[in-house]
Amino acid sequence: MNQELDFMFVKYARVWIPDVEEVWKSAELTKDYRHGDGVLQLQLEDGKELEYKLDPKTNNLPHLRNPDILVGENDLTALSYLHEPAVLHNLKVRFTDSKLIYTYCGIVLVAINPYETLPIYGTDIIYAYSGQNMGDMDPHIFAVAEEAYKQMARDERNQSIIVSGESGAGKTVSAKYAMRYFATVSGSASEANVEEKVLASNPIMESIGNAKTTRNDNSSRFGKYIEIGFDKKYRIIGANMRTYLLEKSRVVFQADEERNYHIFYQLCASAHLPEFKALKLGKAGEFHYTKQGKNPVIDGVDDAKEMSTTRNAFTLLGINESYQLGLFQILASILHLGNVEVKDRDSDSSIIPPNNGHLSVFCELMGVTYQDMSHWLCHKKLKTATETYIKPVPKLQAINARDALAKHIYAKLFNWIVDHVNKALHSTVKQHSFIGVLDIYGFETFEINSFEQFCINYANEKLQQQFNMHVFKLEQEEYMKEQIPWTLIDFYDNQPCINLIEAKMGILDLLDEECKMPKGSDDSWAQKLYNTHLKTCALFEKPRMSNKAFIIQHFADKVEYQCDGFLEKNKDTVNEEQIHVLKASKFDLLVELFRDEEKATSPTGAAPATGGRTRLSVKPDKNKPGQASKEHKKTVGLQFRNSLQLLMETLNATTPHYVRCIKPNDYKYAFTFDPKRAVQQLRACGVLETIRISAAGFPSRWTYQEFFSRYRVLMKQKDVLTDRKMTCKNVLEKLVQDPDKYQFGKTKIFFRAGQVAYLEKLRADKLRAACIRIQKTIRCWLARKKYLRMKHAATTIQRYVRGYQARCLAKFLRRTRAAIIIQKYQRMYVQRTCYKRKQAAALAMQCILRAYMARQLYKSLLREHKAIIIQKMVRGWLARQWFKRSLRAIVYLQCCIRRMRAKRELKKLKIEARSVEHFKKLNIGMENKIMQLQRRIDEQNKENRGLSERLNSLEVSHAAESERLRVELTRLRGAEEDAKNNANKVTSLLEEVERLRKDLQNTQKEKKAIEDWARTYQDEMEQMISELKEQNHLLKNEKNDLNRLIQEQSQQWKEKMQRALKEETEQLENDLNEERSRYQNLLTEHLRLEEKYDDLKEEITLAVNIPKPGHRRTDSTHSSNESECTYNSEFAESEDGTRGGEDAIKGILDMSLFLKLQKRVSELEQEKQSLQNELDRREEQFQRARARDDEEHKKARSAELEYESLKRQELESENKKLKHDLNEMRQSLRGSAEAGSAAPGSPAYTVLLDQLNASNEELEVRKEEVLILRSQLVSQKEAMQHKETMTEPLPYIEDVQKLTDAKEISQAYMGLKDTNRLLESQLQAQRRSHENEVEVLRGELQSVKEENNRQQQLLAQNLQLPPEARIEASLQHEITRLTNENLDLMEQLEKQDKTVRKLKKQLKVFAKKINDLEGGQMDVSPGQTTDEPVHPVNIPRREKDFQGMLEYKKEDELKLVKNLILELKPRGVAVNLIPGLPAYILFMCLRHADYINDDQKVRSLLTSVINSIKKILKKRGDDFETVSFWLSNTCRFLHCLKQYSGDEQFMKHNTTKQNDHCLSNFDLAEYRQVLSDLAIQIYQQLIKCMENILQPMIVSGMLEHETIQGVSGVKPTGLRKRTSSIADEGTYTLDSIIRQLNSFHSIMCQHGTDPELIKQVVKQQFYIIGAVTLNNLLLRKDMCSWSKGMQIRYNVSQLEEWLRDKNLMTCGAKETLEPLIQAAQLLQVKKKTDEDAEAICSMCNSLSTAQIVKVLNLYTPVNAFEERVSVLFIRTIQTRLRDRKESPQLLMDTKLIYPVTFPFNPSSLALETIQIPSSLNVGFLTRV
Repeated sequence: MNQELDFMFVKYARVWIPDVEEVWKSAELTKDYRHGDGVLQLQLEDGKELEYKLDPKTNNLPHLRNPDILVGENDLTALSYLHEPAVLHNLKVRFTDSKLIYTYCGIVLVAINPYETLPIYGTDIIYAYSGQNMGDMDPHIFAVAEEAYKQMARDERNQSIIVSGESGAGKTVSAKYAMRYFATVSGSASEANVEEKVLASNPIMESIGNAKTTRNDNSSRFGKYIEIGFDKKYRIIGANMRTYLLEKSRVVFQADEERNYHIFYQLCASAHLPEFKALKLGKAGEFHYTKQGKNPVIDGVDDAKEMSTTRNAFTLLGINESYQLGLFQILASILHLGNVEVKDRDSDSSIIPPNNGHLSVFCELMGVTYQDMSHWLCHKKLKTATETYIKPVPKLQAINARDALAKHIYAKLFNWIVDHVNKALHSTVKQHSFIGVLDIYGFETFEINSFEQFCINYANEKLQQQFNMHVFKLEQEEYMKEQIPWTLIDFYDNQPCINLIEAKMGILDLLDEECKMPKGSDDSWAQKLYNTHLKTCALFEKPRMSNKAFIIQHFADKVEYQCDGFLEKNKDTVNEEQIHVLKASKFDLLVELFRDEEKATSPTGAAPATGGRTRLSVKPDKNKPGQASKEHKKTVGLQFRNSLQLLMETLNATTPHYVRCIKPNDYKYAFTFDPKRAVQQLRACGVLETIRISAAGFPSRWTYQEFFSRYRVLMKQKDVLTDRKMTCKNVLEKLVQDPDKYQFGKTKIFFRAGQVAYLEKLRADKLRAACIRIQKTIRCWLARKKYLRMKHAATTIQRYVRGYQARCLAKFLRRTRAAIIIQKYQRMYVQRTCYKRKQAAALAMQCILRAYMARQLYKSLLREHKAIIIQKMVRGWLARQWFKRSLRAIVYLQCCIRRMRAKRELKKLKIEARSVEHFKKLNIGMENKIMQLQRRIDEQNKENRGLSERLNSLEVSHAAESERLRVELTRLRGAEEDAKNNANKVTSLLEEVERLRKDLQNTQKEKKAIEDWARTYQDEMEQMISELKEQNHLLKNEKNDLNRLIQEQSQQWKEKMQRALKEETEQLENDLNEERSRYQNLLTEHLRLEEKYDDLKEEITLAVNIPKPGHRRTDSTHSSNESECTYNSEFAESEDGTRGGEDAIKGILDMSLFLKLQKRVSELEQEKQSLQNELDRREEQFQRARARDDEEHKKARSAELEYESLKRQELESENKKLKHDLNEMRQSLRGSAEAGSAAPGSPAYTVLLDQLNASNEELEVRKEEVLILRSQLVSQKEAMQHKETMTEPLPYIEDVQKLTDAKEISQAYMGLKDTNRLLESQLQAQRRSHENEVEVLRGELQSVKEENNRQQQLLAQNLQLPPEARIEASLQHEITRLTNENLDLMEQLEKQDKTVRKLKKQLKVFAKKINDLEGGQMDVSPGQTTDEPVHPVNIPRREKDFQGMLEYKKEDELKLVKNLILELKPRGVAVNLIPGLPAYILFMCLRHADYINDDQKVRSLLTSVINSIKKILKKRGDDFETVSFWLSNTCRFLHCLKQYSGDEQFMKHNTTKQNDHCLSNFDLAEYRQVLSDLAIQIYQQLIKCMENILQPMIVSGMLEHETIQGVSGVKPTGLRKRTSSIADEGTYTLDSIIRQLNSFHSIMCQHGTDPELIKQVVKQQFYIIGAVTLNNLLLRKDMCSWSKGMQIRYNVSQLEEWLRDKNLMTCGAKETLEPLIQAAQLLQVKKKTDEDAEAICSMCNSLSTAQIVKVLNLYTPVNAFEERVSVLFIRTIQTRLRDRKESPQLLMDTKLIYPVTFPFNPSSLALETIQIPSSLNVGFLTRV
């Protein structure tokens, strides 16, 4: 490793260290490296620590690892560090992670076999790569093929594509795809399907030259070089194939797990077919030559189906069925020959048992005798100088001779097939250039290497030398181009190895010399090799343990070759007697195989060329017989060396392109990468040598603009200059101190290896520092924001907590105060209750005591009733004393009790009084209580006083009560007596009561029973009602559920039906669009074939030098369908002219071309033939009728003369009648000239005269009234004079007074006189007009006379014509005459109507003026009258009323088409005239032809118009303005045909006048269809023209150009430079696309294109933009990044803004960009978690699964801060999207054209108002 990059070995730097298993392993430095350290401290990716010891001799450091941003690059030369581990890792990442099998390595395309079918080879991919630069797209075999094709066309130099690699690497497939690309993009120069034949050669060569090996199921066992020839237009005209070194030994021997050539197994698999019964084949396991590998079946391959493919390919290449059966017969005989059993007769001889079945079949199939073949299989002929001996051979030699014969037969058959394939691909057209595809075996090394491996490796040495020289040459050219000093770069030159093999006394020379020796052997040859080269050549070695082997140091590796079999394989000897037996065969094909035995120069069919340029044919030159035997003795080695030399000469004369195929593993696992196997092949195929040559100089190359864009961040503002080159120089001098690390070229900067990595490190450090600064600022801002949020939150929490605490305190205080109040009221309530209770007790005691005293008093009164005085007084005194004592005792008792309670209360109060607040409250309470007690005392005193008063009153009442009681006692005593009397009644009443009680009890019992029953019934009823309610509720719920279910079902059914209806509608619309698209595609194909037919017809005409045929007359009654009529007429015109040329050119044209053309126009020929037959039949009838007429002519002559005379008399009488009518009209006009000017014979004529007479009479009356006006006014004045004294006189009295003035009256009279003069002048003018009309009628009479004379002349001419022609001419003349009369009458009618309307208007004007004059005489005062005289009114004459038709003569039709279509310049018409003017003019001409009922003229005009439009489009079809102009006019012409067709559906928007202009005689519906087809053709041509203009702009403007500057970074690029995203001069930008879209839109608007059609065009434009952009995005890894997604979305938004500005958002154009929008969004969304995957799946509904996975695989970070998409995430996406039903196609179809429709768009423009400018040069048209 170069020690100049020691400063890069710092901590965290990643390096590559060697590894036994993985070849190279990544590690990371854990400690900085210092110069002189012998150990590196590393940490592996698995976390393991490692000490890496440096080599003390070299002290080379390990390879540095590239930054992650460069991993996965398309070009290996874009890597900053170019070495083996970087290359290996980049290929592994692309192959396993991104599923990309192609990678560039400078000029080499590295292709890794995926062992899986990939969808990247379709036709859409081919067209996507077509026309692209090689570096602009992702690596692909198509890109290499396109580069070769482009260089062939640009440099006019032949090209070669060299495909190499070991078996199983995919060489054959790569070569096949390259040929498919050429066949697809170039096409063929004729209809002979050369490209199909070129591709058809692949299955044939694979079947006879490919076989299954342990490494590959379809391994090519031969090399081939296919030259594909092109003509001057670079279209395929043919091909030629050369083969090299067929592995013949495989025919007779196969190793384990291998097979013979495919054709044998295909033949055995098809043995059951009837045509193969005679071959007597069976299963492959039954034949010795096909069962040795023990594995006759390949998984996934159907040999029977492959056999069918092979036979179809044979047929396509012109090998007929008989030849095919002959080939299969020979192949079957080889299989039977292998089963021939040879037995020992003795030790020196062998024998084939008689009647050997397989040998019998062999002889039968080959047409030889059994005895001869069995004899010479076991014997050989020895020739000496004088005698010939027949010697038996032992069994082993007989078997070898049998196998040699089988190999020789197969080699001959192989060469014969190759020869016939070349014949089929050969072209008689001169080849201009070719592209060769070399599919040759790569470097091979096995455990046992023999002669085949030696030749293969020899060929690879030669190819590697050529490759090294080409790479070296390209490097030198690049340096010279950039004017950089060129220093020789040391690279490996394998010329010594080549000299060892092919030089004089080399290995091949010694081998040929040993083969010539009579007793030469492999051992003696080996000894010669040792003696010659062992000491003289360092590349030649001898194995230690063997004397029959040698080692050669090849460019790839050392290979040990075993000498056994070298001589035998080099001689390739066959028993000549066996060949003679075969030559004597009755089988023609076998004889043909061996016919040129003596002329063959190579068993492989490769013959040396006679010149330096390669021949197309591989047939060997016919040498002289004397030379043949000599040439036949050429060894295989010599032949191979000659053919290889020829190949090298061919390759050196071409520009080579290299494809290196890599086999990723030996087990055929899909996308599995084995580093060991890969690195072996990379070393062997020269990829690493390319890297080494590049790394030796300046591998990294940047343009100045790219360097500036990438490393602008390393520059300061003062360093940036206007000169980018100088800016880069100044910056590099500061950044890189060593000037040897870089060189400045003319357009690029060249860097040595590692310098870009150093600059990337500086850039990453600068960006990292900037990111850290941004992060620091952002984090500070975030921390401060967080602190402020926390502070605000803390303050808020404190505020709320303190508020809560305050609220809790206030709540506590409120509760405390409330508790105190409650306590106060509670205690008051308790005391009040206690007081009331005591009061009630006292009152009760008083009451009881007083009652007792009263009773005692009453008793004493009763007892001492008699003691009235003494006892009364004593007892009264005693009672009073006792009462007082009791009262005192009660009071005392109350006081004691209250004192006791007061003490208790006082004690409590003292305890509570300790609190100040309570004391205050207590004081307040005590004051209140004292006042209450004082109040209570006063109340008690009052109560005592009241009690005493009550007591006194009681005493008084007691006395009164006593007296009352005494009276009551007396009464009671009387009542007692009454009660005794009633006692008896009471007893009876009690009995009655008892009885009633029992009845009551019984009634109650019954009532109770009834109530129980009623209660029970009620309960039952309530239960039943509740159950019914529940049931009813359930039924209601069920009903509601059913209703809801019904509604839901109905809603579901409704939605389902609506959805189904919508789907059905969409399906029908899709079907309609598909059908419409299919029809339009068929129409396009038909037109293409029609154009091709015309071209071929012209070519044939020019080839045979035949003058252009004239017009051929067709039947006028033919169908008016234009497409059929036009095509058939053209075909009929060319038929006679080309019939004679066909015979002359028949030998020149290819038969398949002629057959294909006949097949494609078969229907048209049938129609033409039927019409021709009908025409011939009618001509025959006409001839017969004419002959019969000639015979009867004399007889019918007299009758015809009589008929003509009668007809002449009728015409004369009719003329007389017309003259009479004219005279009458003249007389009537003369008689009524003064009355009016109406036309004679008009119904309104009399009415008009009456009106004029009436108006004259009215004028006379008015005159008389005016004369007596003065007398009337005077009388009115005399009548009104007595009212002069009135205060408010009336206005008319004042007017009469004013009119008394004589001057005023005279003025009125003069006004009336002027009016009379005006009327008289108008009457005179009318009289003059009548006289003019009389003169006109006289002229008409004269024209009638002239017409009469002309008719007489025509009649005389008709008499000279044949009868049928006479009748036809007379009818035609009669029709013309009637038409002209009809036109004249209509014109007269219109004139008459105009005259009537004009006279009526004049009458109205006159009447109005007279009324005004009368009113003025009565109302106008003298002061209001004017002195201005009344002048006569000039009535303007209206112009002629046109009918919207244009008349032209038949001979002017060509001039009309020429001036209006072929020579019309769209630009002037579009700018200066109304849109669609040519269409209007043509339709107006068509209207006139319809008006005169001339079907021939209508058909001729329409045919000429359609053909002329096709001609101008064919001539100027690439001009968008022309195509748009004629699309607009064709649509307008089609709309006019519909609008004026007379159909009600098209007449809804017409005016009355437009409805009058409808076509009246012809139904042109068929022509409308033809015009619709023509409009479709023009539309498709418009789309193609627009696509050709837009195509170069789309990728540059939508993807590559940076619309938002600075967003996308420029990554390091490799040798395949991509298109820069920086806008240089000449590059397209988004503004270019928008300007072009504006141009398209403005042109279509100027041409008056229908708005709906413009919408369809814009939709197609946007589809093309979206499809091309998305396809390029899917094929370009460098475009799949986050920043590019933002660019795309911005560009799309600009396009949407353009749609809004043009009011086209509803045209569906935005929806066509949806896939592109979703792809851009996919580039920008997160791609990590399952939620991201779900979001992507729901978002990207317009993208297919393949497209989504492709974008994710291609996603590439532009900067180191972006992350790649993990493989696990991609698999998650695939799992979620696996249920999608979609097309597996990766790319969008850019050739898709939406089916176009032409909605009816009627015109409001009136045809009669259209003015025809003189600039159109159609002055011969007459307006009608």
